[in-house]
Amino acid sequence: MSGSSQLVLPTSTTLHRLLNMPPALLDTTMDQLRTLLTVHETRSALRAARALGREQSSVQKQLDTLNRNFQQLCGEQLVVKQGRGRDVLFTPTGESLVELARDTLAEWLDGIHECRRKLGTTVTVGTTRYMLDTLAKAWHHVADEFRERDVDLKVVHIRTKDIWTKLETQEVDIVCGSVVTRAGADWERPEFDVIEWRRGGLALLTNLPETVVGERVRVPQLRSVPLVVPAAGLIAEFLRGWFGPDYRQGLDIAAEIDEIQYGISLLRSNLVQGAMIVTSGLGVVASNNELREGGGLRVVELADDSMERLVGVFARTDELSKHPADHPLNLLWSAFKAEAPRP
Repeated sequence: MSGSSQLVLPTSTTLHRLLNMPPALLDTTMDQLRTLLTVHETRSALRAARALGREQSSVQKQLDTLNRNFQQLCGEQLVVKQGRGRDVLFTPTGESLVELARDTLAEWLDGIHECRRKLGTTVTVGTTRYMLDTLAKAWHHVADEFRERDVDLKVVHIRTKDIWTKLETQEVDIVCGSVVTRAGADWERPEFDVIEWRRGGLALLTNLPETVVGERVRVPQLRSVPLVVPAAGLIAEFLRGWFGPDYRQGLDIAAEIDEIQYGISLLRSNLVQGAMIVTSGLGVVASNNELREGGGLRVVELADDSMERLVGVFARTDELSKHPADHPLNLLWSAFKAEAPRP
């Protein structure tokens, strides 16, 4: 086996070449690349077949075809069998093709999505779990027209920390979620349009007695309270705004969590004595004893005059303006406006 022959193709021309292939040949080529990637990930034709929902003989046939073709093209096969029960071995040429295949498939799918987005046949909405109802209400306004025009609505879960990145990279067209803004200030990011749903503050859920944490806490007092905090997201943005990027150095972090529900359960178990910062809406739910996981926890007002939470719908300003009013993106945006709470 030679270690010197590697497949090197300019990936910048790959998509152009693929899109100019006859449809049948394009389908075959993309399917072979997908199979090769799956074999590389699973290291077995059998495991790849299971992952793809195919017969092992079908996967093996594709590998044999690729091996034969690249033996003639480069003088080296892509994949070498190492015996029953042992993982397959990828040659240097095989590793090079895998890298190219991964880039090609990603570029191809991105290209298709971008074309569909420009044509208005796909609208992608990123939403946090708490804004799904908001999207559902807007969707009722446009559902029939989207179906008649064969427009796909693609819904993806998005975390607060990723909102701006997902919009800037055009991975999503619209976001339903919450962001941190200056209290009482007008919208300060002109590159994004916003439909405001509401603004609100924060509260504390705590298992500490009133002698330690009273009914109202101001932000500077948080330095003396053991806190259960998320590693990222909306609350982390507030903490950075209040105490700077190194806020962990100046706070008493009792526990760091990934999910609010886990933090609530942690406090309720009394394994940790402290408080967790939550949205005011969640605080109201807890104070009304409607939060099953939060039984036994106390709700404390968190007073802050500097920042607040803005719940709304966001989109790139230039993306909305460059399309006509009847473009699906603008139709959905208008539907959100129709459902927005009146001032």
